[in-house]
Amino acid sequence: MTRIDRRALFTSGAAAALLAATGVSLEASPRPGGRLRLAVPRGDGSLDAVMRGAVFDTLTEVAPDGVLRGELATRWSGSADARDWVFDLREGVRFHDGREMDATDVAASLGARDLPVPGGMTLVADAPLRLRIGLRQGNPDLPYLLAGPEMIVTRGDGADQALGTGAYRVGQYRGDRQFLGHRVEAHYRAGRAGWADSVEAVAIPDAAVRAEALRDGFVDVAVLPQRDGLIGRGDFIYHPSAENMALAARRGVGVPRVVGARAPLDDGRIAERWWIASS
Repeated sequence: MTRIDRRALFTSGAAAALLAATGVSLEASPRPGGRLRLAVPRGDGSLDAVMRGAVFDTLTEVAPDGVLRGELATRWSGSADARDWVFDLREGVRFHDGREMDATDVAASLGARDLPVPGGMTLVADAPLRLRIGLRQGNPDLPYLLAGPEMIVTRGDGADQALGTGAYRVGQYRGDRQFLGHRVEAHYRAGRAGWADSVEAVAIPDAAVRAEALRDGFVDVAVLPQRDGLIGRGDFIYHPSAENMALAARRGVGVPRVVGARAPLDDGRIAERWWIASS
């Protein structure tokens, strides 16, 4: 079997077919509460991916079942030639400082991104909650492109300095060393995402030390290339399989019942989609 890119798997959760083949049982329903703790490598972008997926939202998202759904956008439509698009934005979404998001914020944020469409795009706040996007060349995949991790909506300069609208607000962020996020109360996605009270990701360069942290109960999930240090030392689940793994988790970590096979899907959203099912 071809080795799956670990970073892609980490950001997508895992491939459902591969999980089924290994006999891994997925938890039936999410359970709120607790702290989800992750150990990730240093310098490969995993920690930043966790932070971005927890703190920021995009207009659209590819859900764990692979279906494109609205996130900050509730609906969208495109012209016949796929050059002119209208996105209606969700009402009552707030940045983490309490200020309501509007189309001007989204236009300014996306205008600073490098969207991979030939000729670029124009963004116009047509109404407080309506955004128009014009493309020089038609692209029917625009709603999918807007779900990419680079298309997060922020208010402010730089993802590590900007305010987000995600299910978690930054409690602590130390470059490529640590991220701690606290769940936003009364978030617009409450009951659908952001299950843990807090999410912590710690960068540990050495895989053996990450395995030790998981084995000794200091973390719940660890990005690991193999089972060394875990065999016979506890009950763990391996994604996507024990023979071709990208990460390991202790039993009791909840995973969505369906996770997509198209990578990357979750784009770091393990923080808001996984949960602590039992201690």
